[in-house]
Amino acid sequence: MRLPAMGIALFVVAAVGAACGGSGGDDLSPGGSGAANGSGGDDGGFGSVGSGMSAGSGSTPSGPSGVGSTGAGDACATHRASAELQPVYLAVAFDVSGSMGANDRPSHSKELKWDPVVAATKQFFADPASAGLTASLTFFPGAERRRMCSARTYSAPDVEMTALPSEAFAEAIDDVTPGPNDDWRTGTPTAFVVEGTMSFVQQQRRENPGKYALVLVTDGYPQLCEGSDSIEAVVEHVEEGRQDNIPTYVIGVANPPDDNPGNVDNLAEIAAAGGTGKAFIIETGNPDATATSFRAAIDQIRGAAVSCTIAIPPAPEGRTFDKQRVRVTYASGQGEPKALAYDQECASGDAWRYDNPANPAQIELCEGACNAVQSDPEAALGVDFTCEDVIEIPL
Repeated sequence: MRLPAMGIALFVVAAVGAACGGSGGDDLSPGGSGAANGSGGDDGGFGSVGSGMSAGSGSTPSGPSGVGSTGAGDACATHRASAELQPVYLAVAFDVSGSMGANDRPSHSKELKWDPVVAATKQFFADPASAGLTASLTFFPGAERRRMCSARTYSAPDVEMTALPSEAFAEAIDDVTPGPNDDWRTGTPTAFVVEGTMSFVQQQRRENPGKYALVLVTDGYPQLCEGSDSIEAVVEHVEEGRQDNIPTYVIGVANPPDDNPGNVDNLAEIAAAGGTGKAFIIETGNPDATATSFRAAIDQIRGAAVSCTIAIPPAPEGRTFDKQRVRVTYASGQGEPKALAYDQECASGDAWRYDNPANPAQIELCEGACNAVQSDPEAALGVDFTCEDVIEIPL
């Protein structure tokens, strides 16, 4: 199966045969020894996981965890279960204050800021390439001025977690966009929207486990809320989120050139505290270039948000999972799958490891392998449960 990067399917080939032995168990080629013996016929292009034994050989090896022989002459068969990467949820907090497009001053140009940014945002939510993601959308400041400086105002999003692609987000953005004679919302309660959205994410994660991230889209400094609405307060909230495995991505919309520059300089601190490196700064002044830059930033976030973790599915009926009989493969397009190295320390980036080698529940791709998957829309991963030991788990 070939899916976009956000919805990469992983196939799990589990050994269910009784007798497992010989050197053919590591053959990845479609014409490997397992296939020759009739035991790897269900490899589906991921290569044989057969034992390399000939039927009637009489060999009766017994492996760990109860995967052993039931009698002479048995051959190692295969069983396939399907599994998916950990689901990804993005909570988007979107600045709808007047500085984004009220047209009351050159730096608040609707044509140069709001229109191209909104066009790119709508495209992201409706893009088929976003399939596999689930997202929510929260506008700030809130519609009621007297409540905009409260985290509780933002603990429920304007668009609930929704599977992408979806037109619901474009409709919500159109609804919140002021008409020609309407007033724009004022104020930038960044600390409160971050605090409230983090609270929402934590609640959602308890109900629907997965990989969550906050995406903050704004064009300036916190303002018009007294007390705890400051860059320092925002940094504190995103640091707490990062410690709770909720990273924060930041997209800053700069003012047009030569008009109040430096409005997004402070956003670098937020991105760093959120564990995502640098903020994505979108220059304005040319609507087409702004929309292109915004889409590029969203695409990078979409790729970075791909989960590189998969829960280990249950062993086939009547069998017991053996953590040393696991092989992870990667292929691109119609290319041949190649086995990734196992490296519990991830000293080699193009490798994989267990979340807990003593009692593994998940497979994690190391940085290099994860990056390759994120950047490859035709990536296909395979997880083979082999008939014999192929890795050694450190003590």
